[in-house]
Amino acid sequence: MFDLLTKKRGNWKDDILSGLTVALALVPEAIAFSFAAGVDPLVGLWAAVFMGFITASIGGRPGMISGATGAIAVVVGKAVQYGDAQGEGLGLQYLFTVIMLAGVIQIAFGLLRLGRFIRLVPHPVMMGFVNGLAIVILMAQFTSFKSPDGSWLPQDQLMVIGALIVVTMLIIQYFPKLTKAVPSTLMAIVSVGLVSYFWADSKTVSDVLYEGTGSGVLSGAFPLPSIPTGFIDWNWESIKVIGGTALTVAMVGLIESLMTLQLIDDLTETRGHGNRECIAQGGANFMSGLFGGMGGCAMIGQSLINIKSGGRGRTSGVVAAVALAIFIMVGGPVIGQIPIAALVGVMFMVVIGTFEWSTFKTFGRVPFSEIFVILAVTLITVFLHNLALAVIAGVILSALVFAWESAKHVRLNPQDRDDGVRVYALQGLLFFGSVREFTERLSPSEDPDEIIIDFLEARVCDYSSLEALNALTERYKKSGKRVRLRHLSPDCQKLLKRSGPLVEVEVAEDDPHYTVARI
Repeated sequence: MFDLLTKKRGNWKDDILSGLTVALALVPEAIAFSFAAGVDPLVGLWAAVFMGFITASIGGRPGMISGATGAIAVVVGKAVQYGDAQGEGLGLQYLFTVIMLAGVIQIAFGLLRLGRFIRLVPHPVMMGFVNGLAIVILMAQFTSFKSPDGSWLPQDQLMVIGALIVVTMLIIQYFPKLTKAVPSTLMAIVSVGLVSYFWADSKTVSDVLYEGTGSGVLSGAFPLPSIPTGFIDWNWESIKVIGGTALTVAMVGLIESLMTLQLIDDLTETRGHGNRECIAQGGANFMSGLFGGMGGCAMIGQSLINIKSGGRGRTSGVVAAVALAIFIMVGGPVIGQIPIAALVGVMFMVVIGTFEWSTFKTFGRVPFSEIFVILAVTLITVFLHNLALAVIAGVILSALVFAWESAKHVRLNPQDRDDGVRVYALQGLLFFGSVREFTERLSPSEDPDEIIIDFLEARVCDYSSLEALNALTERYKKSGKRVRLRHLSPDCQKLLKRSGPLVEVEVAEDDPHYTVARI
């Protein structure tokens, strides 16, 4: 498969050149996501500038690129529609308010150090997420082969676009064999852009912009800060829309950003800081809303382009943001001549590098439950385009599979002593999923007058287990029999002793020291 991702240390030259490459790739996507949210393209472009600059400067993952994303655009589009229904021009005010509030939520999330929860995402969920995202990126590129009315372009235009895409991909793949002084992605965009301008007339960024706004011109002055809340009629309905949408934006943005952070960690063999990234994402969204941007989060596609082009430090993201701002203010005519085919070719290579091809090797080699989780997350990502929902669903499925499998591995081995006491050696995890099977294996009518349940090779994991032990000892008490529990942790002993003489705990010298999860 294509050798897209090389693990190496970055330098100033690589960071600057990769930043320029990323800036070029940000333009069409920011415009497309603006259309998806129902706002002017400049709203998405300035969001990419603020998101990229702030997260690159103070975020927890150098080399990761943030900007306007499709996941955020889909969510905030509902707030824009609701605001427009309340009055002309209010859609943007609702949008900016939602983004600023989402930023505050993300900052709080980071300050509370909740970014560590990304560690709870199992590897099958990560694989399904990455695969689904690669397919979504691939599907999004096919709009470039269609006219504004949704029909396919004429055959001759399709052949030109296809040829330019192939040339782009070949340059990206083989140019590094000649020299690595210039990122192959940047060389591909410039080369194909020149070919398109002088010899092969093809669809450009200006054409896409013209289809959306009718202007075909990419230009705008640096925005001024503005507080949007004064334009909103605050009532219960607007509070629900703004608050609910802001919470969704915050969670979607954090999940996608932290997942991207973990992916870049794996690719670069380094470790980012999740909580710091949460704070940076929140600050970037707040400033984006304040300066008239639509907000966003980390972008896996552009982050992979950056990593592939050699960008490893904060300089790459800063250069990308600054270059994009310059493009918007003074470089619009030049950027407008970039052929869409070159950018599509870049994204096709990103798809190849993003997809986990090792997924196909898992069939028949790992449990079916793991494969099911991978497929479920992939399908949810592809068909619902909701990355946060896909990850949450994957984590829940993995947790249920783990609980189901752990519940099947609870063993209770009886052994009768000479003094007439029966000792049950418990093995496994005792938790909400296994307590029923555990209690059903014990029968007061069949046991002697005194039994001991030994937890030396078992662990009491939650409050459901303690309640089950209480109920079990009461059953034995009603039968006139006695139960002793050995090798329980001090935490379990304390909780059980609150029941008084109902449960007798025999403390052993080698009792473990672990705590019980409370709900």
